[in-house]
Amino acid sequence: MRTRAMLGAAMLGGLACGERGEKAGPAADSTPAPPADSLVTTVPGGTEVWFTLARPDSGEGGRCTDRAIEIRRGAARIPVPLLYTGTAPQVVDDTTVRASLSNRCRPGDSYLVDLRTGRPVREKR
Repeated sequence: MRTRAMLGAAMLGGLACGERGEKAGPAADSTPAPPADSLVTTVPGGTEVWFTLARPDSGEGGRCTDRAIEIRRGAARIPVPLLYTGTAPQVVDDTTVRASLSNRCRPGDSYLVDLRTGRPVREKR
């Protein structure tokens, strides 16, 4: 009897988890797909700055999505580490963009990003 009960529970559990090709519950249906990579700006000389990875955030003003940036030049892709922003970076010159670190859906410290290396350095004002 115990074996039969365990087998029945396992079968019901498998059906609940979607063994028939269905998604498992409403939480799986409500997960939004991450936004696609999108071109933010092009710098003189052909270097491009793209939004790539995304993370959800929330603050006093509600919910938002922060995006990581990546530098693209030909086939080279240079991710900018640890810098998620909610606003588009601004071109400073042909080797630098300025991006604001996002925190709780608000712009924070400004960083100057070297387009050759991807290294962000906090801007001193």
